[in-house]
Amino acid sequence: MHCQVRLGNARRLGALRGATVSLAVDVDLSSAVVSYRPAAGVERAASAGAVSAVALLQAAPWRTFRWYLGQRHYPGVYWAATQRDHVIYESRLELANLLLADFDPAVRQIVAQPFLLSAEVDGRLLRHIPDYLLGTEGEPVVVDVVRGGRMVRPEIVFLCAWTRQIVESFGWSYVVVNEPPRVRLANVRFLAGYRREWLINTLILNEMRSCSGQFAGMSITDAEQSIRPYPQQLVRPALMHLLWCREYRVELDDPLRPSTVLEASR
Repeated sequence: MHCQVRLGNARRLGALRGATVSLAVDVDLSSAVVSYRPAAGVERAASAGAVSAVALLQAAPWRTFRWYLGQRHYPGVYWAATQRDHVIYESRLELANLLLADFDPAVRQIVAQPFLLSAEVDGRLLRHIPDYLLGTEGEPVVVDVVRGGRMVRPEIVFLCAWTRQIVESFGWSYVVVNEPPRVRLANVRFLAGYRREWLINTLILNEMRSCSGQFAGMSITDAEQSIRPYPQQLVRPALMHLLWCREYRVELDDPLRPSTVLEASR
């Protein structure tokens, strides 16, 4: 079967940019099996035709990261506002794309290392663990995070091709994401520092929310100065939290500055 692999360019993941490649791959969909862990140490398996999105979105990671001397990746744990819980990542690139997924209002759930996918591909039994499974407003989205420079490698393109074919047979979406735009990532990383609402002054936050859209058309500086008589060190976190929650918008592909103009949320 002729299969096209989409690289990034997904609205649900912060409009990451990518390319499109194509590859002929023969996948026996009847052999596809999804194995997952409903809890740590417990394993379940289902055929591709019987897979449950609900079960997978509640699954424990199929594998967890390891620490060892001289390793080239930097795994860790990120507290995702979307999950209100910690989500693991296996590299700095995974963390970058995890931040963008957490920031995207269309993403409702994030599961790392969600399942083990196995199938007969071109006559061989192959296995793959995707990096993330996202619950969204629409269909679930399976995400693999791959450095852009590796997308020229035939084995990577082949892996993405057969994974996509199986995932799309579920009626889901499959996305390969690469390095995010540098400025956009820096802005989202900055706003993520204000994602925990319980650390924001409740009185100021409630006052800012009491008049919906009142800051639209103002610069960040003007918006901060309009909230009196509160000190700026309390006002700014509240305003940045509103940006994180998408209650106001800014142009994320330009560096955030005091002069940045706030826009009404769409």
